[in-house]
Amino acid sequence: MTCGATIGAMTTPAPQVWPTLRATDAPALIRFLVDAFGFREAAVFTDGDVVLHAQLAWPAGGGVMLGSARPSDGDRWPLRPGTFGAYVVCDDPDALWARAVAAGATGLDEPADAGHGRECRLQDPEGNHWSFGTYRGEPVPGE
Repeated sequence: MTCGATIGAMTTPAPQVWPTLRATDAPALIRFLVDAFGFREAAVFTDGDVVLHAQLAWPAGGGVMLGSARPSDGDRWPLRPGTFGAYVVCDDPDALWARAVAAGATGLDEPADAGHGRECRLQDPEGNHWSFGTYRGEPVPGE
């Protein structure tokens, strides 16, 4: 069963989970997530300085979507900036840690071996928590 669709020379990815967050300074957070963590900017839609919607792809698949925090009376997705947390699979938490801290991330837990792989925890400038590790999850029964 194929879940992706080909449009012209581009292929859309198979359905995935895309966590979402809001940011006080969305343009700065986008630049940080690209420079510090290695996300790729796939799309950013703005209205002046307000990011209406941004899609940042993770090289291994999936990604995050984000936008500027707006007054709750006009926001259909009123999330509070700085309250997001995610676990992101990566091959080299040590290299990601070094890159992220050099780019201004706050280190919470240095890379270390855990019972299920190697991982580290960082905080972005908005206060969101990010855990990066080699654990890819348990096998899904029947697959």
